[in-house]
Amino acid sequence: MGVKTIAVLTSGGDAPGMNAAVRAVARTAIYNGMKVLGVRRGFNGLLTGDLFEMNLRSVSDIIHRGGTILYTARCPEYNSPEGVKKAAEVCREMGIDSVVVIGGDGSFRGARDLSGEGISCVALPATIDNDIGCTDYAIGFDTAMNTAMAMVDRLRDTAQSHDRCSVVEVMGRHAGYLALYTGIAVGATSIIVPERAIDIEQDIIQRMKKTQGTGKKHFIVIVAEGIGKVYELAKEIEQKTGIESRATVLGHVQRGGNPSVQDRVVASRMGYHAVQVLMEGRSERVVVIRAGQIIDYDITEALQMQKPYENELHKLANEISI
Repeated sequence: MGVKTIAVLTSGGDAPGMNAAVRAVARTAIYNGMKVLGVRRGFNGLLTGDLFEMNLRSVSDIIHRGGTILYTARCPEYNSPEGVKKAAEVCREMGIDSVVVIGGDGSFRGARDLSGEGISCVALPATIDNDIGCTDYAIGFDTAMNTAMAMVDRLRDTAQSHDRCSVVEVMGRHAGYLALYTGIAVGATSIIVPERAIDIEQDIIQRMKKTQGTGKKHFIVIVAEGIGKVYELAKEIEQKTGIESRATVLGHVQRGGNPSVQDRVVASRMGYHAVQVLMEGRSERVVVIRAGQIIDYDITEALQMQKPYENELHKLANEISI
């Protein structure tokens, strides 16, 4: 019988490149003769019936925009068997046979549950934390890194002018990938992440003192959000080193902005692949990128995968930032 109507939604935290993925899904489906419905505010939109029919022009001039034109929101009601059944009923009432879900691990679980109610689902990974185990890369990570790097570069100008230490918190509540890559890109003296045990004396104070002995007078310390207490950390650094220290929390500025080339291209490839998977009659899949190739996994298998922290890359960062 084939796929006739695809719905597309974005769920969880917004990430630059989500719009590029929505665009690719919509245009690939329409090119292949399918009807496409946009779902506003994630799974909440499925429960409330907040959908609209998309055409080729619905996704014009969005590939360069950050955020998501479909909006995103939390939906506690969906996190129950009754909520999932209600969403499936709405899909059937509106003739939706397939749904593309763009988001993180929580969104994957939502897609898997909806598939269990007979609605074919494919998920795409999108999170600036890049902490999804099944994929090498998640939509939004490159843009967030570049944004954080640009902000820290600006802070460095002031740190250098005043011989200061700038302690910068980047996003990453449970994962340090954004901190690690940003730290390498800006030449941070120390990178503090939740995946590694913290020894402030050894990892920050002694490194600063040693580097200070080589003539360096300003420093950058990158801290992942999950560590917290950056203001207290800046005070401790100043007390123990005598170097004036200031803390900066970059916050949600890292989520916004025009997506990078990488995020636009990866999102487009993933969106295209998602529709191909549905056209092949497959469901409960996650589209991922592995070694540069776009492939797909079973959702349950994907959710069980763990992403090991890149300790070798952290070692590199320590050795080249002296």
